[in-house]
Amino acid sequence: MDVINFYSVSDDFGQFSNFAAFPIEIDGKVWPTSEHYFQAQKFADAAYRQKIRETISPMQAAKMGRDRKQVLRSDWESVKVEIMRQAVLAKFTQHDDLRTLLLSTGHAKIVEHTENDAYWGDGGDGRGQNMLGWILVDIRERLRVR
Repeated sequence: MDVINFYSVSDDFGQFSNFAAFPIEIDGKVWPTSEHYFQAQKFADAAYRQKIRETISPMQAAKMGRDRKQVLRSDWESVKVEIMRQAVLAKFTQHDDLRTLLLSTGHAKIVEHTENDAYWGDGGDGRGQNMLGWILVDIRERLRVR
């Protein structure tokens, strides 16, 4: 089976990264990247979510999302995968070029290849859960049947 690895926005298939500069619109608001949206959804505090939305870079949004001085929403662990799926679906349905790129991967396994994350990515050694990769594969299948 073919495997497509991605991580950095400058890599081949870097557009699959949540840091890639493709704005998404969800619930009437435009978010600069899917990373901005995902990180903001961790918090019940609307003002803090807005602050994340307005921050300049996805890296800064990620740092703000890791700030444990802010209170995480109580249901975060049970909703985070669905929120990621919603963000990624918005990205690949709102940008025709991205939809085409994702569909061009055929039946390849898609892997966020990074030592930095063993939940959303593969942990760098393939033992991680690769949840973002699986979401991309799932969305590819949804787009294929549309």
